[in-house]
Order: sequence, then structure tokens, then C-alpha cells
Amino acid sequence: MSNFDSFIQGVLVKFTMGFSRLLTFLTFTAASAVGKEAPVRVQFDVQTDKGPGSFVIRVEPDWAPIGAARFLQLVKEKFYDDIRFFRVIPGFMVQFGLSGDPKLNKQWRSDPIKDEPVKKSNLPGYISFAKTGAPNSRTTQVFINYGDNGRLDGMGFAPFGEIEGGASGAGMEVVKSIHNIGEKPNQGEIQEKGNKYLDKSFPELSKVISAKILEGDAKGDL
Repeated sequence: MSNFDSFIQGVLVKFTMGFSRLLTFLTFTAASAVGKEAPVRVQFDVQTDKGPGSFVIRVEPDWAPIGAARFLQLVKEKFYDDIRFFRVIPGFMVQFGLSGDPKLNKQWRSDPIKDEPVKKSNLPGYISFAKTGAPNSRTTQVFINYGDNGRLDGMGFAPFGEIEGGASGAGMEVVKSIHNIGEKPNQGEIQEKGNKYLDKSFPELSKVISAKILEGDAKGDL
């Protein structure tokens, strides 16, 4: 294959991925404009200090349509498969969402999403995108609230879903069993080296085995 053919192929791949993401975003934002969008259930199979387990995130596009669309797109593209829970602060939150593949981290870091109004508070069991102090800086990292973190609401952290079963349910019991690593892993090193760095320096970390969208209607009870 010539250099020109390789260039054209690369352009087509990027265009296809960009169009897919745009279509997902437009689908959810348009739905939210005409009425309440149905929740979407996403199952995370994980490995924690207590062994294998799973929890379901009930994604609510009506709460934060931009964040919900990005999260579901990442799940569909299997971005969250085989990643590590790299920041865990008991009583506060657990954070994840950096790929084990440095190339993917670089790719998504250059494609942030817009900020949006905070419609729900950061209550226990609710999930939001992490962000920097700069506007429109959300990319792939998310966190699940362990405690009532309402103080984050005014900083623009918009919840887009919650752990099915509520703050005291079986799902949150699995989330609370995620290994408490504190803030030891260096996020810059994760961005640049991925799982190679984490597995060598912090082999005890809990991990996501896989994440998938569950077929059928979301459960009506929480």
C-alpha cells in the first residue's frame, strides 16, 4: 500500500468514527428536546478485592444528554474494557476512564465535549464525568460518588446516571469493594503508558473486565 493510500485510509477511518460520534450525540440531544428519553442500562463486569462482580449503571439521557451520549459511545466502542480504577477515595468517590492503550487516550483527549447544565446533584451512587477547571474539558474519565458530594454541583460536574439499586443496593456494594489505592497512580503516566505502567507499579488495582449495554427496557425500580 502506498503512502497516499495509507493517508486516505486514515482519513476515512477518522471521518467514520467522527460521524458515528456525531450521530450518537444528535440522537440523544434531539430526543431530549422533544421529551424524556428512556434510561439505558450498562453492565460493568469487574474484578475487585472481593473477586469478580458486576454492577449496572442506569444512564439517564434526560439528566445530561451530552454526557450520556459520550458515555454510551465509549461503551459501544469498548473503551472501558480492560481498564483500571486508578483513583479511589473512601467517602468521596472512585474514578476511572483512562484506557490501557495510550493511543486511545491521546485520541479521545483531543475530542472533549461541551459543558452542560447540572440538573441532578452528585448524590451517593451517582456518576459524572471528571473535568479540569477549564470549560468544556470532559473527555473519558468518570467518577462514581461514594458520599453526598453536592458541593461539586456548582463546579459543573453533571451526573448522567446512577448505580442501579441505589446507594445501599447490591451494585454499590460491589463499587465499594473496589481496591482503595488512594491517589497513588500518576495520571500522566497512565495517559502515556496505559496498563503497562499500572500493572507493573500497582498490580493490586481493581479493574473493569468489560462494559456492555443491556438489551430491553431499563428497570423501573431503583
